Amino acid sequence: MLFRQKLAKALEQAALEARQRGMLSFTALPECAIDHPQNPEHGDYASSLPLRLSRATDMPPLKIAETLIEFLPPLAEVGNVAVALPGFINFALSPDWLAKEVEAILGSGESYGDIGLGDKKSIQVEFVSVNPTGPLHVGHGRGAVLGSTLANVLAAAGYNVEKEYYINDAGSQLDAFSRTLLVRYKQCLGIEAEVPSDGYQGDYMVEMAQDIVKGEGDRFLKISEDVAISELGEIGLRKIMDGLKKDLGLLGVEFDVWFSEQSLYRNGQYEKSMKVLRDGGYITQKENATWFASAASGEDKDNVLIRSDGSPTYFASDIAYHFNKFLERHFNIVIDIWGADHQGHVSRMKAAVNALGISPERLKIIICQLVTLRRGKDVVRVSKRSGDLITLREVIDEVGADACRFFFLCRSADSQMDFDLELARKQSADNPVYYVQYAHARIASILKLAQEQGADYSQGDVSLLTSEPELRLIRKMALLPEIVETVAVCLEPHHLPYYAQDLATVFHSFYKQCRVVSKDQKLTAARLKLVKAAQTVLARTLHLMGMTAPESM
Repeated sequence: MLFRQKLAKALEQAALEARQRGMLSFTALPECAIDHPQNPEHGDYASSLPLRLSRATDMPPLKIAETLIEFLPPLAEVGNVAVALPGFINFALSPDWLAKEVEAILGSGESYGDIGLGDKKSIQVEFVSVNPTGPLHVGHGRGAVLGSTLANVLAAAGYNVEKEYYINDAGSQLDAFSRTLLVRYKQCLGIEAEVPSDGYQGDYMVEMAQDIVKGEGDRFLKISEDVAISELGEIGLRKIMDGLKKDLGLLGVEFDVWFSEQSLYRNGQYEKSMKVLRDGGYITQKENATWFASAASGEDKDNVLIRSDGSPTYFASDIAYHFNKFLERHFNIVIDIWGADHQGHVSRMKAAVNALGISPERLKIIICQLVTLRRGKDVVRVSKRSGDLITLREVIDEVGADACRFFFLCRSADSQMDFDLELARKQSADNPVYYVQYAHARIASILKLAQEQGADYSQGDVSLLTSEPELRLIRKMALLPEIVETVAVCLEPHHLPYYAQDLATVFHSFYKQCRVVSKDQKLTAARLKLVKAAQTVLARTLHLMGMTAPESM
């Protein structure tokens, strides 16, 4: 149990005991929220419970606060409790407990920050899932980093997590891709052909066709065009997917499952899901098409499932896919991370899940907003290499995977973001990536120096850590489990880079004010333990973000 929860429970017990003894009178106990005061001088935690209770008890908030303190059970973590206007209870952590937390961090190692929130429930995170018709661009990279980081944190929070990429290998877009590839293939062999109006114009299609000609020669000219389109489409799909996997690998993104859309039709999920909707009265026929009766679920309008030509829509495939997720693979929670262009799809997907007999609350959909690339003040619009759309690979090559991951995470998913390539390459404190990783490298340097001087800190006495810079650093380190909880509950990984910067700032401040390796051997040993614990927490934070923790820079 996190201390914040422990404190809330202790306050609730105090309120109930005060009521039992006739000191307070209320019918229902309001939620006992525990927050961090904006002013650190007010303590480490604060509760506004007295203000909430005053409405029900007709007592002044300050009097309620004093009463609650009287019945508050002793807590080893708390060093001081104080009442503050207009009716807050402020709690300061005990210096003794803070010092002992250093040992707790060292004992936990890389697992520090793990919590039991998820109780081993199964949770699927599906992300990227871009149509396999071209290379990844920067927006896809943002979703990839968001999804993989969220999966890391959810695993740390105690969930059984599965990461999945949904391959859209069925439908009209793949057909247009295949037909475009045949045109480019013909052009490479000197045959005049025109790219279809719904085709793909990127240079990558020409390069792919050239590779196929090198490997296959002109054999696709000797078979029927329909067969050539089908076979070229399969080759092109493999090449695109291989490229996507390589690019995602460079970014440190891996998947447990690569799920084929075509399998929904081969394995019967499409028919099964349509039957559930039909039996539930959610399917209607009109305008020679089959519709999902979305309006009955609160939507503005119904949505097409099967077009008049008999082909299923992407919406129908998505329904079958979620049928498979919830009713066949039995995930407790499913998280979909979609691009900004899917915003309008959220409510109808929730309605469809509800029609399948699944609580819509079990489906969490995160919309990842657009990314604008900049070099300082200038917006970057086209690729230097191709004069076309800038690919994710180009950005990784320019600034590195760690910078990509940190910058993609540093804004909430629902806000548009600027990615400054110039800033991401800077090796100075202006660059938050450099600033955070330099803190870890500095710690590694301190520990290396101590080792060279023969300093043994294994028996260091952490009770000697009593100065304010030392305690401030421990306070910040001890927040990591709360950060993990916040990210897991709110599904907001952007809290991690902010925490990493705060932790690095507090460490740099400690380092300036407190000499770690000195002639005082006992204090040196204690501070080396503190520094090692700080390294542990900083490394864990970086690893949760999918970043490296460098030993030198």
